[in-house]
Amino acid sequence: MSLRADTPAPPDSRVRRFGPAQRWVHRATAALMGVCVITAACLYVPQLAVLIGRRDLVVRVHECAGLALPVPVLLGLASRAFRADLRFLNRFGPHDRVWLWAALSRDKRRSSRPAGKFNAGQKVYAAWIAGASLVMLGTGLMMWFTRLTPLVWRTSATFVHDWLALTIGVVLAGHIGMALGDPEARRGLRTGTVSRRWAEREHPLWRP
Repeated sequence: MSLRADTPAPPDSRVRRFGPAQRWVHRATAALMGVCVITAACLYVPQLAVLIGRRDLVVRVHECAGLALPVPVLLGLASRAFRADLRFLNRFGPHDRVWLWAALSRDKRRSSRPAGKFNAGQKVYAAWIAGASLVMLGTGLMMWFTRLTPLVWRTSATFVHDWLALTIGVVLAGHIGMALGDPEARRGLRTGTVSRRWAEREHPLWRP
């Protein structure tokens, strides 16, 4: 006996959330960002600097990882699915304002946090980390190529680079903490699929 086309899928079935391109971009970007954070810590924390040593090598690794940070995203633009996800991330709707208000007022009811494929918190994080990464790249280049800019520019760039790096570290820690609290979201990035029950609960406006 064949099933009708409009037969609802079982709630414990799995739906596709991310394709290979999205998962590859996320993993590569996370790895490069991790290298940047670890090498930055080795450069600025005295105890780590003494423990690791070889400061010149650490500086070179930090610079190379920073320069390569935009590469996975640029390569990912060749994927139609990745470009579609970028459009979802860049588009805010009325339901996103509702989600943000519920988050700010600590309203934990699922009905008060409507979300499409990405919730408003993920959209804000993606926009912020993308902008912060570009600022870090620009200020890093000014610090690296010292002859291209005046001293006052390099001094300002160093100040912005250092304090923004600290802010990124704090935000990344929060991002990782939230990911650790949601095993199904991590499974979606690891395997590409999530349970339909989770999708309907966390992203009720998403139609996979």
